[in-house]
Amino acid sequence: MIPSPSPHHERPVLSVIDSLRTLEGGGFPVRRPFPTRELIQFDPFLLLDHLGPVTWGPGEGIGAPDHPHRGFETVTYLLSGGFQHKDSAGHAGKLTPGDVQWMTAGSGVVHSELPSDEFMRDGGVMHGFQIWVNLPARDKMMKPRYQEIPAAGIPEAVSADGKVKVRVVAGEALGKKAVIDTRTPIYYLHFTLQPGGDVTQAVPAGFNALVYLISGEVKTGKEQKPVREGQMAALGDGDSVRLAVASDAAAPADFLLLAGQPLNEPVARYGPFVMNTREEIEQAFRDYQSGRMGQIDSQPAK
Repeated sequence: MIPSPSPHHERPVLSVIDSLRTLEGGGFPVRRPFPTRELIQFDPFLLLDHLGPVTWGPGEGIGAPDHPHRGFETVTYLLSGGFQHKDSAGHAGKLTPGDVQWMTAGSGVVHSELPSDEFMRDGGVMHGFQIWVNLPARDKMMKPRYQEIPAAGIPEAVSADGKVKVRVVAGEALGKKAVIDTRTPIYYLHFTLQPGGDVTQAVPAGFNALVYLISGEVKTGKEQKPVREGQMAALGDGDSVRLAVASDAAAPADFLLLAGQPLNEPVARYGPFVMNTREEIEQAFRDYQSGRMGQIDSQPAK
């Protein structure tokens, strides 16, 4: 259960980090504020990838073919485009704009994420996020599970003046609570602030918190430091964060606010495996190579 303190201590901005541009999966472009040499992780978050936006013509879309995961969760949030996914446990489905897939890999799955058949036929703009969330040691070998929430099922709220909108993927904001169950307390909020929009969001003291700008510019923290597209603001401690857009701004600000209770546990990671010790990583490789994580069949996603 996530505590909800009354805001009284605004978080400062500790640093503003520019994303690195790189290629992921089969070669699709992402902007990544972490992990990088500057910031390895942001406990309990392991990775933040901003996918695109990139325009693909018919037949050009690129995804991430068969790959394994163990010991953490992948959260895919699609803003535009279409993906289809399958795994070695026989699960399959599709993501359309606004949908969220929260996959708890746990003990391990082989997973495939590819553009949907419709997207490959028609082309279009692919845009979204994938975030990796670490699992506590007690849950690293739990049975894999999926939570798939369609766009219409994600709670939304709008401020009384209409200038602040939020989609609540995890946690709570503006009186709305998420429908997704998380293994540890987490906030995952997608805000859109119109020019003149101003919001103070409660975030429990002791949580690590960050703001990532999808587009526009938002003034962040008690210093009201500007953060721009592709930048991430790492926030200091406190129990709230203030976010505002100048009244004369040319465009709205679109951004994610992520926060989570740190695990404060050892992290051993190598590629798609995140455990607590090197020995557990080596065991994950043996299990994958020996086929204990299964394989994906060749039937198309439904």
